[in-house]
Amino acid sequence: MDLILKNANIPQGDRQVLTNILVDEGKIVGISNSVDFSQAKEVIDVKGNLVVPGCIDPHVHFMDPGFTHRETFATGTISSAVGGLTTVIDMPCCSVPSVRDGESFYSKLNAIKDQAYIDFALRGGMTGEDVREGWLDNVWPQVEAGVVAFKVYMTPSVPTFPKVTDAEMLEIFHKVAETGLPMGVHAENYDICSFNTEKLKKQGRKDSVAWAEARSAIAEKVAIELIISFAEETGARAHIVHMSTKEGVHLVREAKKRGLKVTSETCPHYLVLNAEESMTEHGTLAKIAPPLRGKEDNEAFWEGIRDGTIDWVGTDHAPYEVATEKCAPDSDIWNSFPGIPGVETMVPVLVSEGLNKGRISLSQFVDITSRKAAIHYGIYPKKGAMEIGSDADFTVIDLEHEWVLDQEKTHTMAKYTPFHGMQLKGRPVKTIIRGNVVYDYDNGGIVGKAGFGEYVPRQSIQVLDRVLKY
Repeated sequence: MDLILKNANIPQGDRQVLTNILVDEGKIVGISNSVDFSQAKEVIDVKGNLVVPGCIDPHVHFMDPGFTHRETFATGTISSAVGGLTTVIDMPCCSVPSVRDGESFYSKLNAIKDQAYIDFALRGGMTGEDVREGWLDNVWPQVEAGVVAFKVYMTPSVPTFPKVTDAEMLEIFHKVAETGLPMGVHAENYDICSFNTEKLKKQGRKDSVAWAEARSAIAEKVAIELIISFAEETGARAHIVHMSTKEGVHLVREAKKRGLKVTSETCPHYLVLNAEESMTEHGTLAKIAPPLRGKEDNEAFWEGIRDGTIDWVGTDHAPYEVATEKCAPDSDIWNSFPGIPGVETMVPVLVSEGLNKGRISLSQFVDITSRKAAIHYGIYPKKGAMEIGSDADFTVIDLEHEWVLDQEKTHTMAKYTPFHGMQLKGRPVKTIIRGNVVYDYDNGGIVGKAGFGEYVPRQSIQVLDRVLKY
């Protein structure tokens, strides 16, 4: 064997079981308590730390190619590895060109593949322009290239990825339904958001919390209601990305009860931060879209994870340059760019605030950090599993490590986070991909190399079971 992970506490449901994991040629080949360690080229003693299936962030914007003053695929995947992530799924919009057909897909893939420190999958994209110009069949080259899903925006993104009107989104739902792949939607009603923004501007509001008021909960609620209606009409697999409101939790829960093909994700910041406190303290550095909400929304999301309404957690990692885009001399809450880094903080926050505080169980932690997203996006059990034949991807977590999150010590190019100064308990200490250590907290930090990370095309079309637990 190439590798044995010795003294690994692995999840068995909600229990931890001490054992050894056997790896050969990048795959898991056995799990055993009786092992001849001399039969392995390398033995790593993980000293009883928790070892979970390699964590996945299914929602990142690495900005490469095109916006590399914000992040490169190299720095994004380095930061991810430090955060315990073994695979990320990058969005189609925040690159030049945006991914909307086969040519743009391969243009992006060729630009990033030699930079990756960890494995990655890619989404495809569709826009309002694709509907207006009759380009809907551009989905098929993207499907052939192995994209795991599609994405549309109900509010503006970058200029090369135009938002959709309601009617255009319905057309795209019909087309994507033919592919069998999921379609993620940024769920905010554009008219409500833009009207409220102009209204508050006229009132002279420039305080940070005004951003959250402009993009009110009702803007997300009516958008999700529309998405659910379109899913019901077309049979498409609708996915609500970065859901932020308790109203959204209720709507998705009811849609699942009705058997509709609707899934949802939230982000760590919607689980533990609120607009009043975080935006008052951090100002534009806590500006995101959808905005932070209230403490009642935080609790609704933890409950949504526990009962299965929320399928997984992603970061919506969207970094911007602090000096020119977040905190420029002439910037205010309205013209500052909306987005925060997240790949380095997701797993630590979920361990500290979720697993260690008893808000979620061990099996739920595995579900929301790897298993469910891997199934939904058709890369399971290659990814997101600790099974014989799965990729030997592991996140090793020291559950007892206490530390304070310092934004200056993060590895993203964007040295800011609304989690700055947060006291945490638990952190990833090793990130292992296909049997290779790429990050080792105790021995040099990043030890992997650019280009080691591989593109992971969709393996098959898979659908999560719709299960709600009471």
